[in-house]
Amino acid sequence: VLIPHTSGRHAHKRFHKSNVPIVERFANKMLNAGRRKDKKTRTGRGAGKKLRAITTLRRTFEIINFRTGLNPVQVLVTAIENAAPAEETTRISYGGMAYPRSVDVSPQRRIDLALKYLSVGAVRSAHKNAKSFEECLVDELLLAYKSDPGSFAIARKEERERVARSAR
Repeated sequence: VLIPHTSGRHAHKRFHKSNVPIVERFANKMLNAGRRKDKKTRTGRGAGKKLRAITTLRRTFEIINFRTGLNPVQVLVTAIENAAPAEETTRISYGGMAYPRSVDVSPQRRIDLALKYLSVGAVRSAHKNAKSFEECLVDELLLAYKSDPGSFAIARKEERERVARSAR
């Protein structure tokens, strides 16, 4: 079994994170530590433990393969495609006033946002839940694979795009 671990080889050059395998990038997103306002992300216990994240991802892929019979990496890639927002808003200052303005999202940022939404959605659904984190991650990936609004990632993507449409 190959373990996706490039040891930070692509970290020092701009845009070279696109050379990192997508499975490893997703495992890295699951390592995020800290809190952002009211959103619960990984804190302390899971932060920095990459082998644990890769093991969790491997178990998740086994469950996806057992449940659906599909290639789990293809399920992950399709879930990322479905969860990636196409446009968002930015603040434009014009004459001393700041206006929200709709802008297209770069391909690199689309993937980063989709990975973040999938990871945070799984962590949120596993919080104070009897289900294991792997089961919650499987549910999140399969809902995003089907573009179901019950997925946190799809709901967040649609919310961002709705705000961007209103700011055109």
